[in-house]
Amino acid sequence: MSLKPQTTKINRGPQHFKDILSQKSTTRPPAYPWQELALQIIEQLNIPSKKRNSVFKVCKQNPRDYIVKCLNETKELAKTGEPWRYFFKLVNKKTGS
Repeated sequence: MSLKPQTTKINRGPQHFKDILSQKSTTRPPAYPWQELALQIIEQLNIPSKKRNSVFKVCKQNPRDYIVKCLNETKELAKTGEPWRYFFKLVNKKTGS
């Protein structure tokens, strides 16, 4: 029975600067819960890029339960057209803005 010596690989890390840049992650998680909610709304209702800031503002200024309720009503009632318009009408109607 012969024993073979075990060889271990030494992790020398990145060898070039371009290796460091290629490993760097550019996506950051949302810092606040309302940001995550806003991103979900943007994805589900296909909000155009010019209105995305408005979604973040609405989610920041209103309670989460209220926004989720408006989102659910929008999904149920706005079957045709642009559902994001209906979402903003609901939010503005209930807040009185």
